[in-house]
Amino acid sequence: MESVQSWVSEHKLTSIGALWASGIGATLLAYSRTKSPMKPSLRLIHARMHAQALTLAVLSGAAAYHYYENRSVLPNRAADSPALNVTQLVEWELQSPF
Repeated sequence: MESVQSWVSEHKLTSIGALWASGIGATLLAYSRTKSPMKPSLRLIHARMHAQALTLAVLSGAAAYHYYENRSVLPNRAADSPALNVTQLVEWELQSPF
């Protein structure tokens, strides 16, 4: 499982594109197996809409995962420690995986 997570972390756009393409393919396959009276252009439009909804759901999940992962990694500020300055925050953002 960690190898899949590391690959997806390194290849974000590729994994999202592959998910989008597989969503279109799965929807087109599902519509082609049923005897629906829809035209092929309408099937393609529906497939694109389903793939976009799937992509938005995955992106929302990835954003939530990123938020909660970084929230637990962010250094805690104690009352006696000095506040983080801007350069430290920028360095932390550059080192985060997303």
